Amino acid sequence: MDYIVNTPCGALTGCAGRVSGTVSYKGIRYATAGRWEYPKIVTGWEGVYDATRYGNCSYQPRAFYNEEYNEKKYFYYNEFRRGESYTYDEDCLFLNVFTPENAKEGHKLPVLVYIHGGGFTGGCGHEKHFDGPVWPQQGIIGVTINYRLGPMGFVCLPQLEAEAGHTGNYGLYDQMTAIQWVKNNIAAFGGDPENITIMGQSAGAASVQMLCQSPLTHGLFQRAVMSSGCGLGGMLSGKKDTSMAFWQEVMNRCGCKDLAAFRALPADQLFAAWNAAKKEVKGGMAAAFPVMDGHFAVPGTPAHDIHYMAGSTSHDMAPPILQGMTKKWISKREKPSYTWYFDRMLPGDNCGAWHSSDLWYWFGTLENCWRPMEAKDQQLSQQMVQYLCNFVKTGDPNKAAVLPTWIASGKGQNRVMILGEKDTHMGKPSMLKMIGTMLTNKAVGE
Repeated sequence: MDYIVNTPCGALTGCAGRVSGTVSYKGIRYATAGRWEYPKIVTGWEGVYDATRYGNCSYQPRAFYNEEYNEKKYFYYNEFRRGESYTYDEDCLFLNVFTPENAKEGHKLPVLVYIHGGGFTGGCGHEKHFDGPVWPQQGIIGVTINYRLGPMGFVCLPQLEAEAGHTGNYGLYDQMTAIQWVKNNIAAFGGDPENITIMGQSAGAASVQMLCQSPLTHGLFQRAVMSSGCGLGGMLSGKKDTSMAFWQEVMNRCGCKDLAAFRALPADQLFAAWNAAKKEVKGGMAAAFPVMDGHFAVPGTPAHDIHYMAGSTSHDMAPPILQGMTKKWISKREKPSYTWYFDRMLPGDNCGAWHSSDLWYWFGTLENCWRPMEAKDQQLSQQMVQYLCNFVKTGDPNKAAVLPTWIASGKGQNRVMILGEKDTHMGKPSMLKMIGTMLTNKAVGE
C-alpha cells in the first residue's frame, strides 16, 4: 500500500506503522542550518520525499564511543538503545509523524509534538520507547523531533552575536522551527494546526517550559506536558557572559584563532575539547546549557496562559525536589492544570520508577521493552495514554467515564494523580519516602 501525503512542501511517502492501523512518516527534513547558524525552515523539495527511514541524530558524546562498554551509560543503553543502530551528523534536523491510517486533510485531528530529553547533550526522537506511539489509535497525530545537542546546539560566542544579533540556544530554535513546520504542514496529514500540544521529558520538559515562556512562540501551540523537568527551565538557563567565557575557552583549547576555524573543526575534536573543558573549567557544566539570550529566552517573561500537565517519578533524580518544583509551578497556572506522580516499580530489576521510566507508558510502547511487563503494566499504560490523549484533545484529561477523576491542581488542592503500584487515584506522595529514595537511588538520570 502506498502512503502518500501531499504537503505544502511537496509529496512524501511513508510506511505502515508499528501499531496496527497507523502510518509512520519518518526522517522528514524540517529545517537546514550550518554550524552555529539559526535554522531555516524547509518550504519545499523536489520529487516525492522518501519518509520511510529515520533521519540522522545530532552528534552527541555517544557518537564517539561504544555505549555497550561504558559502564556509567549502560543502564539507559540497555533500556532504550541496545540492538539499535543510529547515524550521527550535523545534518540532523528531522522529524517523524505518526498518523491514523485513515487520516486525511480536513479531519483536523489534535497533534502532540514530543521533545526528547538527554541533558541537552544526548538522545533522539526515535529510540525504542518513541518508536511507534499508540496515540494515533486514540485519534491523535504524534510527532517526534531531533534537534542539535551539546556543542552543536548551545555554543555561545560574541563573534556569533556580532554575526546574527544574538547567540546560543540553537537547539531551542530548532525545536521552535520544528513546531512551526508542523503548524504549516500538519493539515495535509489530517491534523489541526490550531490544536497542537507540546510535550517533553527531563531536558525536553525544561525545553517545553522555555518554549512556553518565550515571546517568540505565542500561537504555535495550545497546551503543554512536562515530565520530570517542570520548573527546571529557569535553572538550566545560564548567563550569557558566563557561557561566552566558557565557549571562548573551548575555542582556545582547540587552537582556533577565529570563528571560521572553529566552524571547520572536526566534530570529534570539538566534542573532546568540550568534554575536557566541562570537567576543568569552573561553571563548565552549566555553560553548556541554554542561555538567557534576550531574544528567545528573556528573563521574567511569564508562561503562556494555556493548560498544563506535569509530573515526575518516585525514583527520579532528586524525587522530592522535582515533585515539589512541579507542584509549585503547576499551582501558579491560571487555567486548570494537572499534576501526576508515577510510582510503578518496573518489573525486571529493583530500580523502581527511575527517571524516564514513565515514557514506556505514556507512549504505549511496552512491547518494545526488554522487561517482563505484566497485565498491570498494560492496564496502567492504557490509562495513561487515555489521560494524555484526552488532555491533548481538550486540555482536560477527564473525558472517559472509566477513568478515575483527575482534579486540577491549584490553591487549596495539592493532591496529585498517583499512577503506578496501586489503583490510579488522587493522593499525596510521602515526602519522607521520597527523601529516603533520593539517598539510596540505584538508577541515575540521562
